[in-house]
Amino acid sequence: MAKTTKEILAAGSVVFRRGADGQREVLLVHRPRYDDWSLPKGKLDPDEYLASCAVRETREETSVRVRLGLPVDKIRYPISTGMKTVHYWRGQLDGEQPHVPSAEVDEVAWLSITQALRQVSYPDERAILRQAVELPDSTPLVIVRHAKAMLRANWGGRDVGRPLDERGRRQSRALVPLLDAYGIRRLASSSANRCLRTLQPHAKAHRLEVEGWSILTEEQGTKDPGAVRTLIRRLAQQTADTGTPLAICGHRPVLPTMLDAIGVPSRAIPPAAAMVLHLAPDAKLQAIEFHKSRL
Repeated sequence: MAKTTKEILAAGSVVFRRGADGQREVLLVHRPRYDDWSLPKGKLDPDEYLASCAVRETREETSVRVRLGLPVDKIRYPISTGMKTVHYWRGQLDGEQPHVPSAEVDEVAWLSITQALRQVSYPDERAILRQAVELPDSTPLVIVRHAKAMLRANWGGRDVGRPLDERGRRQSRALVPLLDAYGIRRLASSSANRCLRTLQPHAKAHRLEVEGWSILTEEQGTKDPGAVRTLIRRLAQQTADTGTPLAICGHRPVLPTMLDAIGVPSRAIPPAAAMVLHLAPDAKLQAIEFHKSRL
């Protein structure tokens, strides 16, 4: 029997900022163990979304906070324990602290694009950097299906009040670093309890209000898809116009209409999964990502 190759998932970011001369700079790390210069990246933790991993690893290695933009290609290569696949995103600086050298990363550097292309040690990462340089700015609109709710058979009240179960509450907490990764600072939702509670941990972490919309409930949204489309298009346009990243939480029967309003084909979305829609300034769709909960 052939030996199964272990698959290792990882994520990283190509982080840009404006230097003192107004030109773009990119962040690289030096790893003393390999004596190389590379893009910040690291392995996925259990129950973690890949985009959350990219932001966490960047912060841990460099003390830099990043907001993710458009996804870049992934790279795949063999390591001693199996095959490693690294997913990358274009990112913008969202704050930084002085770097404290460690055994993993002893030096970080902000370099011009030309300098970084010369300095990075690996051709595949050089290709990732070149791709990220060419990508435009975008504003994320995240469509989330509510986390796992209590079964209808076990709930005696009105369906709109049905709460999350224990697994759903854990899923809602795990969504916080995912929404943080895209800098979500506006929240909208079906007014049903299970949708509002899915976004509540993120709202609490950032002192945000969750805008509840009754038209997005199962009861109303399935009966009036036209009103759902009108609302979603208006919210998408506002997101593009203001540049404020938005997350909207909805229900499985209403999600196809919500996605159709933005020109996104319907697909199966399990509880606590998210579709990240990257919008151009004119609200046109630039890219789509899908993130499934691992809980």
